Amino acid sequence: MAEQKKMYSMTWDLDVFFPGGSESPNFKMYIETLEKDIASFDAALLHLTEQPSEDYDVWKGVLDQLQGLSRRLGEAGAFISCLTAQDMKDAGAKMLRGRISQMGAAYSASLTKLDQLFLEMSNAGWENLLQDSRFAPIAFPLAERRRRATDRLPADGESLAGDLAVDGYHAWGDMYNTIVGRMTIPFTENGETKKLSIGQAANKMHSTDREVRQQVFHAMGKAWETEEDLLATTLNHLAGFRLNLYRHRGWDSPLKEPLDINRMSEKTLTTMWEVIDQNKGMLLKFFKRKAKILGVEKLAWYDVYAPISQTESKVSYDEAAEFIIDQFKRFDPRLASFAEKAFRERWIEAEDRPGKRPGGFCTNFSDSSQSRIFMTFAGTSSNISTLAHELGHAYHQHVMNDLPQMAQRYAMNVAETASTFAELIVSDAAIREAKSKEEKINLLEDKIQRAVAFFMDIQARFLFETRFYEERKDGLVSSQRLRELVVEAEKEAFQDSFTEYHPYFWASKLHFHITGVPFYNFPYTFGYLFSTGLYGRALEAGPDFADRYVDLLRDTGRMTTEELAQKHLGVDLSRPEFWQHAADLIHADIAHFLELTNE
Repeated sequence: MAEQKKMYSMTWDLDVFFPGGSESPNFKMYIETLEKDIASFDAALLHLTEQPSEDYDVWKGVLDQLQGLSRRLGEAGAFISCLTAQDMKDAGAKMLRGRISQMGAAYSASLTKLDQLFLEMSNAGWENLLQDSRFAPIAFPLAERRRRATDRLPADGESLAGDLAVDGYHAWGDMYNTIVGRMTIPFTENGETKKLSIGQAANKMHSTDREVRQQVFHAMGKAWETEEDLLATTLNHLAGFRLNLYRHRGWDSPLKEPLDINRMSEKTLTTMWEVIDQNKGMLLKFFKRKAKILGVEKLAWYDVYAPISQTESKVSYDEAAEFIIDQFKRFDPRLASFAEKAFRERWIEAEDRPGKRPGGFCTNFSDSSQSRIFMTFAGTSSNISTLAHELGHAYHQHVMNDLPQMAQRYAMNVAETASTFAELIVSDAAIREAKSKEEKINLLEDKIQRAVAFFMDIQARFLFETRFYEERKDGLVSSQRLRELVVEAEKEAFQDSFTEYHPYFWASKLHFHITGVPFYNFPYTFGYLFSTGLYGRALEAGPDFADRYVDLLRDTGRMTTEELAQKHLGVDLSRPEFWQHAADLIHADIAHFLELTNE
């Protein structure tokens, strides 16, 4: 690692936006003004409904107002997300989250009226609007809105569904967060039993000590078991709300919405999974070698992401930051400068302390053109990868900040492009600069674990969720059946490689319970493989690729996934060649690992 040069804070700065946290008077004024402006926007749309207009000056004002409201709602939502993540018991933040949900519902109802106005515009008038120079920069998202509007309920129905979702659909998501926020995991170490948060317990799953991993895994299992009835209720009602809404819209498949949100075809998704299934043999070889290194016959679930070295190498936060900045600089000094700014100006919450929510994320403060990154840093190589990953997300947003707000709305699958790309830059550099064979093996193993996650772990989630939704169509699914479904999916995705599986994965994985995006799984695998293929192109092209990379990122909000790949890479994502090229890079890593660990 690079020599430590400076001290970076491990807690983020939220006061730069609204001083005082959930009690901030500035934030109170911000959302009060925002509420009034949403109401004014709705009134303006109502006037247009009564007196339709194809005057483009009028539409310019409407769409400018729309984008301003979207920015400010994004700012408010990001602030609440940060408050609830840093302290899951922040009662004030929970109350504010409910208020933001209400505002979001009101805004969505206004958008539904806007969509209806789009539909009522003549086709000729609509085409002329899209071709007008004032609207050309947002022509793609505008056309997308109108197309999607044809596939939904009439405006009154969509508005009603949005209103009911606040205390129904979204409330079940809030309930999940409340349940998890109060949970603690008992952990005994050196004769002393501590109560860990879910996030702290999850970090213990990366311990070099198998007994520690077993203890935490089973303790977490008991904690999830205690809450399983409530969590099964949450999951059932979330899915039930979606399925009922889909039924009223006339949609047959629960995949229709996530595919549309991700701007990709089902053919592309099917091709990607087919290539993955054809390339799992390499990971099975990796599992056998890892089991041998760990001294077990077969791996268990809690061994999959465990380090293989018995000497746990730790790095400081400052060392991790400097290493990431140095490696980013080799690809593009602009990326390095951005990362250094994020560390220096306290955009990152990384402190290891109780009360934080598990996992990591990057959120955008769209009205301030800043991002914030959340994680829990414990000094592992995996933590460094997470830092690089989330900085990639932030950089993606950074290079788009000058675009119109509507043109910045990229889908989740391509959102994973910049994050995984940044991760690959750092992980490959760490492997290259490893000071010993053991360190190189450990870093390679950490990198291969990500292939395991995206090829198998994410696929298990996709299989579980797909099958759960099919069964949910016929009624409530019991917690016992949820356990069966998730273990069946895990066995299939991991090719029955383990001695023990995770029957409460359906309960423990936040992604199954969020309301923002349905099927919060396959886009991760898409982003990983797409970015790996993109990274392969960067290795072939050299330094000149940096500009092409930024151009691709800037286009992610204004074309379909297939169009993006065709324009910037010249590939057809519905065919297997590009996906196989990405898989070949992973093959090379595993072959290298097997060679280095061959006794």
